Amino acid sequence: MRCMYCNSTESKVIDSRAADDDRAIRRRRECMGCGRRFTTYETIEVTPILVVKTDGNRQAFDVSKIKRGIVKACEKRPVPVEKIDLLVDDVSKRVYNSMEQEISSKEIGEMVMEGLKALDEVAYVRYASVYRSFKDISSFMAELQRMMEKKEK
Repeated sequence: MRCMYCNSTESKVIDSRAADDDRAIRRRRECMGCGRRFTTYETIEVTPILVVKTDGNRQAFDVSKIKRGIVKACEKRPVPVEKIDLLVDDVSKRVYNSMEQEISSKEIGEMVMEGLKALDEVAYVRYASVYRSFKDISSFMAELQRMMEKKEK
């Protein structure tokens, strides 16, 4: 780390502590050249992930969109906010751990539906009805039939 006062590249760390809700490390340093102290912050560099929409457009991955969709699906359901947050975190981790710079909105939607199915079946059906764009009641019933068959097994 280069000293902002004398441009020396030699410094020693005097103190380190977590900052920004454990998303960064604050380091107090002392320059070996001039003896002055300064503070640096170390954070994880996040590579932006692009979401490829069905029409081919690309948008930056936005966790808040996932949370809004899940909250809307769970509206008036007995699903605790903590479980919603855990699902959002799980989907977000899976997206970032994929190590891909682009991911399709279809893949993200499938991850959300998989989590909602385990969390609350009604919320799952609500989300799936919007996500899969059910054209009529028969496609909606077909999805319900698949769910019921899996539950019986």
